[in-house]
Amino acid sequence: MKKPLPKLTSDEAAERFIDEADLSEFDLSGMTLNTFEFAPKSKQLNMRVSAPLLDAVKRAAAARGMSYQRFIRQAIEQAVQIGR
Repeated sequence: MKKPLPKLTSDEAAERFIDEADLSEFDLSGMTLNTFEFAPKSKQLNMRVSAPLLDAVKRAAAARGMSYQRFIRQAIEQAVQIGR
């Protein structure tokens, strides 16, 4: 059985891990492509949603350990990648 990826808490730790680790030993099946998340954020999107929907989004984001804005960006990115 392959090892899970370690939690890396800094860029330096990630760079060191990539330099030193044999990635074939790790389970990479849960990896996802993030192409837009690291691009500069230069445009703003304003939208209205119901309070229960926003609360559900915030709970789902918190369960994944991220801000709700990032969660929404990732949901939008996944939606547009499906059609590719």
